Amino acid sequence: MKIKVRSGDSLWYYSQLFMVPINLVIDSNPQVDPSSLQIGQSIQIPGFHTSTIKLQKGDSLWQIASKNNLPVDALLLLNQQLQPQNLQVNQTVLVPTRVIMPLMDRKKSYSFKTLQDDLNQLKEVYPFIKINEIGYSVTGKPLYEIRIGTGEKQVHYNASFHANEWITTPVLMSLINAYLLSMTNAKPLRGIETLPYYSRVELSVVPMVNPDGVDLVLGGPPEGYKEEILAINEQKDDFSLWKANIRGVDLNKQYPAKWEYEKERKPDVPSSRDFPGYEPLSEPEAIAMANLVENNNFSLLLAFHTQGEEFYWGYEGLEPPDSKVIADEFERVSGYRSVQYVDSFAGFRDWFIKEYRRPGFTMELGKGVNPLPLSQYEDMYEEMLGVFLASLYL
Repeated sequence: MKIKVRSGDSLWYYSQLFMVPINLVIDSNPQVDPSSLQIGQSIQIPGFHTSTIKLQKGDSLWQIASKNNLPVDALLLLNQQLQPQNLQVNQTVLVPTRVIMPLMDRKKSYSFKTLQDDLNQLKEVYPFIKINEIGYSVTGKPLYEIRIGTGEKQVHYNASFHANEWITTPVLMSLINAYLLSMTNAKPLRGIETLPYYSRVELSVVPMVNPDGVDLVLGGPPEGYKEEILAINEQKDDFSLWKANIRGVDLNKQYPAKWEYEKERKPDVPSSRDFPGYEPLSEPEAIAMANLVENNNFSLLLAFHTQGEEFYWGYEGLEPPDSKVIADEFERVSGYRSVQYVDSFAGFRDWFIKEYRRPGFTMELGKGVNPLPLSQYEDMYEEMLGVFLASLYL
């Protein structure tokens, strides 16, 4: 929500007026000098949007403010041309409205366009977040990263490495939405006050690593790729089993962590799943994710996949001792089975552990046959909420 500065106003005053933490107000306005506000300057208030009402006979600003649980000055701030003693029937009044519900529709297929729409909504309501483009897919779709927080501890999350595991993206996005709601409204999540973690932890979230693959599963081949994709898919129009990127490379078998071993036992040509490529880090999506890690200092990494209601956290004995402590807590809060070693290599988590000797986790959400139905969404969300919160405090 945008407001205009009046004489004597301050960011601290706006924080008190709207009951929003001052650090979130400051970070929502990075181009503004808090000590030198200018009259008429535009300021963003996080956690709010504006609605409009038409004045009825007998209405007063005090009545409107009381009905909406607002100070009268919040109305005056948004309606600076209004004359409180000369209100007119049918006059339009802007009303600041606190966002108290999630912004996203969780019960639908989640395409790249849906992700873009949700990111735009999140950025509008929570302008203190940062949305970066860390690279591009084969077809040129941006790979988006969300950044939240200012702390020294950096935690990374990602989802939809595999195309037909797209349900992991709305789960992860909804966790982020719940976190933002909790911070701006000062409402605990499962009894945990989240605002302190904003200054302790910096979250890095890539909600859709494989946008081309996700859109292929949900909407079919894009222009210019249909012949090639149908050949890879044995001329079948059903892409529900497709895990790879648009070129038939499994992005989670692209990393130099026993890649040669995996290459010998997996498909040796492009396929709907499991083909590790002709060499490691050949695909732009895999390269972008590797660069993201190399340019940051992530202390903990979590990758969302489906399915199995279990998670993997070891690699060749190179995982650090605190991985076991974290795994025990994740098992407790999620109910998922903790598995240290699994017969699969060349994955993003494998490479992270191998290169950095830090805790990495592959969370296998839900149970059944991929792609999992949306009917499992709520359970996945609740199971991962405990994991998400634990990743902040561990």
